[in-house]
Amino acid sequence: MSGNSFKTIANALVRSIKKSTLPDATKPQPVHRLDFPTTGILLVGKTQSSIRALNKLFEDKAIKKTYYAVTIGNMKPKGHITFNIDDKPSQTYYKVCQSVVSKRFETLNLVRLEPQTGRRHQLRKHLSQIEHPILGDKDYGVKPLILNGKGLYLHAYALLFTHPFTKDVMFLKDELPKRFLKIFKPID
Repeated sequence: MSGNSFKTIANALVRSIKKSTLPDATKPQPVHRLDFPTTGILLVGKTQSSIRALNKLFEDKAIKKTYYAVTIGNMKPKGHITFNIDDKPSQTYYKVCQSVVSKRFETLNLVRLEPQTGRRHQLRKHLSQIEHPILGDKDYGVKPLILNGKGLYLHAYALLFTHPFTKDVMFLKDELPKRFLKIFKPID
């Protein structure tokens, strides 16, 4: 999302997305954030009114976000994590979809995550707090189990919301990355 003054999503969007022809067209802007190493869906607005409307949907928690992560260790099949983050309430629902045996990590899990709040690093912190960190997480992982050079196994899979202008139900998704599918079967 951010970085040095040149290599940012915001700068890339101007060159990658066709400008809107509507009267309130503006420079395309992300309306939410993803951690730098997270892959997947990023919602972008191209007009001032769409940016305001999409920001309001996020503020009102009217956009359902679904992520997938690869976690380490034997997990309960599903759960609700409610640890505070930065002294603010935060909630994440999770469900283990698949598990495989691993020589190095004992067990790896493909976990579906549905954050109910949007705190900074929420999913990474929540999974670390229940002692099942995300594979490749250098900030919140267990030091001897950090996977160097492979990146963070966290993927913003889908967004579900009602379009603020057309009122159509929008379901946007980005399939799991190939590196997830080297470990797990495709999801339905």
